[in-house]
Amino acid sequence: MFQDYSTPSYAGFWMRVLAYIIDSFVLSIVFCPLGLVMGLAGAMGEVDENSPEMMVGNLGLNIVSIVAGWLYFSFMESSSWQATVGKKLLKLKVTDANGARLSFGNATGRYFGKILSGMICGIGFVMVAFSEKKQGLHDMIAGTLVVKDEPPLYAPPSPPDFRYPGGGYGDPR
Repeated sequence: MFQDYSTPSYAGFWMRVLAYIIDSFVLSIVFCPLGLVMGLAGAMGEVDENSPEMMVGNLGLNIVSIVAGWLYFSFMESSSWQATVGKKLLKLKVTDANGARLSFGNATGRYFGKILSGMICGIGFVMVAFSEKKQGLHDMIAGTLVVKDEPPLYAPPSPPDFRYPGGGYGDPR
């Protein structure tokens, strides 16, 4: 009839998609101006888009974006927040299988596991909608859960106090 008090409430597919969209906007705040500057520099210098200089510049920008994404997701999910900005706004957090905070290494494994989730036509992400604990392939690989970070609707009652108000168990003072 009631949900077990110790069972976490797992974050579903659409909540996680929305959190990812918010995180994409956060990361785009950094990379849109950087890409714009690089594009304007190439246009003003009349550099051919197929030149070796532009290829090296694009490769450098791609490497920077991969490293920035890795550091953003891994540092945020292993921080005391246990969440990225998008997850925090939606009151979600990432935990290990026991509900504890992730290490940076575990968060890193989860981030790079997302590459595998995406490489198989996104099926690793769609698994969130159909798995019992709402885990994607990357969560299963890293042993992580995404749960709702809100207090339960009810708290278990405190244990009864059988002490006598007067001080002792049988002392009626």
